Amino acid sequence: MPTIKDVAKKAEVSVGTVSRVLAGNATVKQPLQQRVLAAMEELDYKPNRAARALRTNSIDVVGLIVPDITNPFFAQLAKDIEMAAAKRGHSVMLANSHDDPQVERTQIAAFQDRSVCGILIAAASDGHVPSDTDIPVMSVDRRFGSHPLIATDHFESSGKIADHLFKLGHRRITYIAGPDSMEVARARRDGFMARIKTLSTHEDPIDLNVVQAQFDYDSGEMTGRKLLQNLAEDKRPTAIAAANDQLAIGVLRSARDLGIHVPQELSVTGFDDINLASLVVPRLTTLRQPTEDIAANALQKIFAEIWDGSDLAIPGALIIRESTAPVRK
Repeated sequence: MPTIKDVAKKAEVSVGTVSRVLAGNATVKQPLQQRVLAAMEELDYKPNRAARALRTNSIDVVGLIVPDITNPFFAQLAKDIEMAAAKRGHSVMLANSHDDPQVERTQIAAFQDRSVCGILIAAASDGHVPSDTDIPVMSVDRRFGSHPLIATDHFESSGKIADHLFKLGHRRITYIAGPDSMEVARARRDGFMARIKTLSTHEDPIDLNVVQAQFDYDSGEMTGRKLLQNLAEDKRPTAIAAANDQLAIGVLRSARDLGIHVPQELSVTGFDDINLASLVVPRLTTLRQPTEDIAANALQKIFAEIWDGSDLAIPGALIIRESTAPVRK
């Protein structure tokens, strides 16, 4: 049975354009509308219940599913998506998956029943969750199945952190990676490691240690304590780069408890630039994710009349604050 994706491919338009044609939306230009209708007829496409509901119900609501709204990064991303949607005349309906794929399936079904005009998902896992829907779906930050992804260029951005620590003279560095099951954590780790490999030479080697932790404050504190306690200053890392700000702030807490001064004895970096990063003491050097750009591009592309469905990676910006300094001789 043909799907809305088949119609979009046949008509050479986006899924969002097909949805708007099904909804009788007058904003779709006549030539595109005719192409969609012709493709539907040729494929003998029969829209499902959700698409039929779009013809009669309001279509100004975008569904957004995030893993955990209490995570400061996702709170900021949700806010920026809401603001970007408002500029386009849309509202946002928010749901939490609690990093549970089964809950994610339930939330998708709920959005289908409510006939939202599009769904943005920061996925609970890398696995594809089947969803028979005529509603356009877009991945943000974390990839959802085969749906296109709008996100920070995590690989390239992590390299900026490695460059920063190298320029400060750090050659004994530990990287705290996020869960290996998550694509975003792997991309950040691989980007950091690749840049360190390039910077390290026989004449000027870098001693890099990579450990793994969960993306939360407590995991950062526990991991930091294991890395720093009971080690002489000439044995412990001079810099710790964490895969997100929550981990980094946990490391700052453990260093304080152990009497290790940041950044005089230890430099610490994060990734995300959550609001708390500029409030902790010392203020955290981190990689700022371009959440406003992610939000604007996600809303623009999911409803674009013509789009090739490719991913979009947006560069992040290194924010240098007080938690990094030249290595102490």
